[in-house]
This record gives sequence, C-alpha cells and structure tokens, in this order.
Amino acid sequence: MYQGAINNAQKIIESQRDFFQTQTTKDINFRLENLKKLKKAILKYEPKLNESLKKDLNKSPFEAYVTEIGFVLEEISHHIHHLKQWVKPTKIRTDLVNFYSRSYILHEPYGVALIMSPWNYPFQLLFDPLVGAISAGNCVVLKPAHYSEHTTETIMELVGETFDQRYITVFSGGREVIQELLNIRYDYIFFTGSPFLGRIVMEKASKFLTPVSLELGGKSPCIVEDDADLDVAARRITFGKLLNSGQTCIAPDYLLVNSKIKNQLIEKIKQCIIRSYGEDPQQSPDYGRIINNDQFAKLTGLIKTGNVVFGGQIDERDRYIAPTIIDNVKPGDPIMQKEIFGPLFPIMEFNNLDEVASFVNSREKPLAFYFFTSSRRKEKKLLSLTSSGGGCINDTMVHVTNPRMPLGGVGNSGMGTYHGIYSFNTFSHHRSILAKSTWLDIPLRYSPYKNKLRLAKLAYK
Repeated sequence: MYQGAINNAQKIIESQRDFFQTQTTKDINFRLENLKKLKKAILKYEPKLNESLKKDLNKSPFEAYVTEIGFVLEEISHHIHHLKQWVKPTKIRTDLVNFYSRSYILHEPYGVALIMSPWNYPFQLLFDPLVGAISAGNCVVLKPAHYSEHTTETIMELVGETFDQRYITVFSGGREVIQELLNIRYDYIFFTGSPFLGRIVMEKASKFLTPVSLELGGKSPCIVEDDADLDVAARRITFGKLLNSGQTCIAPDYLLVNSKIKNQLIEKIKQCIIRSYGEDPQQSPDYGRIINNDQFAKLTGLIKTGNVVFGGQIDERDRYIAPTIIDNVKPGDPIMQKEIFGPLFPIMEFNNLDEVASFVNSREKPLAFYFFTSSRRKEKKLLSLTSSGGGCINDTMVHVTNPRMPLGGVGNSGMGTYHGIYSFNTFSHHRSILAKSTWLDIPLRYSPYKNKLRLAKLAYK
C-alpha cells in the first residue's frame, strides 16, 4: 500500500509528469486495461468498502452499492464500451474560406489531474471522476475526504495495490495537506465540495492558470403543485431527502408546496417515513448517521427553526437525527440560509408559480431542481423561468443515474460537467486542427489588398 507523504508531494507529482511525457497513458489499450484493472480492484474490495462506509456513515450494503460501488462500476462499464469511439478525431466540416482543407478535433489528455472529493459519498465522488481522467489518458493525484477516515484508508489500500504511483497516487490528511497540494501546479483540477471551498480551490488554481471543474451544492428546491400525484411525490421526496441521512449535494433541500395540498403532503411524507424506517428510525438498519459532531451540532441548531410537526429526536452519542418535518418556515430563517445537508424537511407554501419562480430566482442558482406536477404546460413554464444545474420532473435525485446526461452546477453551484462522455470531455483538451492542401493557394489573403475588399465580403457572406 502506498500512502503519500505530503513532504514528498512535489517529487511524486513531478514523477507523474515525467511518466505522462513517455506517452504511455495516451495509448487506448493502456486506458482500457487500467479501467478494467480498476473495475477488478473495486469488486475485490467491495466487502471492505461496505464495512468502511458502514463505519463512516452507517450506510446499508444496499445503499452503499447503489449510490457508491455499483454507481462507479456502471460508469466504468460505460467508458469501456464507448471509449474507442470517443477517442477518435472528430471530423468537422470546413468552410469555403479554407477551401481546400480538412478540419478535425483531437481529444488529448491534459497531463496530471488533481481530483478532490468530499466525505458524503467518499467513494463515488472520488472514483467517478477518476474514471473520466483514466479514459482521457491523464495521470491522477487523488485527495479523498479526511472526515470519512475508514473509507479513505480503504481507498488508499485499493489504489496503492492496483496502480503505480507515477500513474495514480493518493494523499490523505486534513486542511494542511489540501493547502500543500494546492500549492503545486497541475494541468487540471476537479473539485467536489462546498461553494466556500470551491472559491479557495479556484483562487489557488488561478496562480497557475489551471482549468478547473467545481462540483458544488446549494439549496436545491423541491416544488409540489396542487395537481401532483401526492402519493408518488411523498415517496420520492422522502427517498431523495433521507438517502444518506440527507447528506447529499443534490438532495431536495427545502419544499415549496402549494397551500391547497400542503397538509395532505405533510401527512403522506410522515407515512412514507414510517413505512421506510419504522416508528423508530434509529433502530432501522437502512437509516444513516451524521458524519461527525460538528455537522451534528449544526443540524441540531437548525431544528429549532419553525414548527417541528414530525420527528426532532436526536442522540448525540449515536450521531442520530430523526427525519424531521419543519412547517411554517420563513425565508429569513437560519435553515433557509445555507445548504442543510441533513434529514430536515423545511416546508414553505405558495399560491402560484410566479411566486415560486420569483423566490427561486432571488437566491443562488441551485445544483438541482425538482418539480412535481401533472401539467406539461406548468413544467415548461417553470423550467423556462428558472435555472439550475440539473433536476427532475416528478422525481428527485435520479437524473444523476443516467450516464448519458451531464451532471454539473451553474453559478454558485459549480462549473463544468461530468458522467459518461462528459467526464471524458472534461478531462480532455479538444485540439482543433486544420490541414491545408498545398496544391491550391488562393492569393486573396495576401497583401497588397487593393481592390480585394469586395471579394473578401463575398467570401465571408
């Protein structure tokens, strides 16, 4: 197993840069071979990953597989199946001005990429972008989350056993390690985390003019109209909000519910929580825990906001917070200021969709947007009036499970996209090439330009 010593970081990353210059990682067979090696290693370490995710976040084997391990395995399979097509130069139609020539785009790796991930999905959010970096032909430096320590230890063992550190390496540690790593030059940085830390990463990257992808978060709204199927809405909102005990960057952060059906929806969500986790969710093998005491303290403070109509129980020793529905929340309340990242359902009501659009647009652009309605007209209207990284109509969260669609934020919720071909594109530089014939050399572009303007205007019409 290799554990990166931070005082050796510069030397290790220079060795990666030297390895990249050998052109080895650009070979399509090398990329495919290492994608298969990664898949094999994940399958080997699946039991240990399950155990680690249980210790860190109390994830059940089902949740660990669906949201972490299986998610990455599917991504790898998608890349293996399509990579030979993605790496081919893209032929581009050439305009009349450049007659006679060929135009095409080469898809080249950047070089050495740094990938930094958070603690809430400590395996998926590190390895999913890693798949794209490998597919594109890069060397990679991985920095997993510090708080999910058991999963990080397993990740380091997996990577150290599977890959040469000149190709893919891991550094563990807290803020000091992050600061040291960000003082080193990379060819690309991919960061998943909070908007606050995203600004720090972007500032550090600017020193070297390093391109970045920032997958951040924010307060993703969930709107429920009076024509929605409330039984389905309640089930899918409960699923999205309580997966990983609410510690998901695309979780429905707050509910905006039509005043006509608010009380009905609240009752149905209560019933869904009980059906899913029992009368005492603390005893459920499927209900997660808060990652650490600091996050626990923040969430327990937010429970005091508004009127708790369901849940509210806490157990500090177990880092347990019950699924909690909070009614009569106001826009200025503390729970509406920052992303919650916990199992709290703050509920506000509305009377018409113009109110909803006005409220959503008055805040930072969210990473996700959820709208429950049976009306295509309302769907089209609200989507046209608002902006978000992505989202669902009549569901929550599942838009990220389609590897053919990009995941990414907008504005405060991030920049850049990934998943499937979008991961390959993110970790690739797309190099435009025009190959000109020598047998025809039209003299129009060469000086002197006297009496040539009329012809130039005709050519550029």
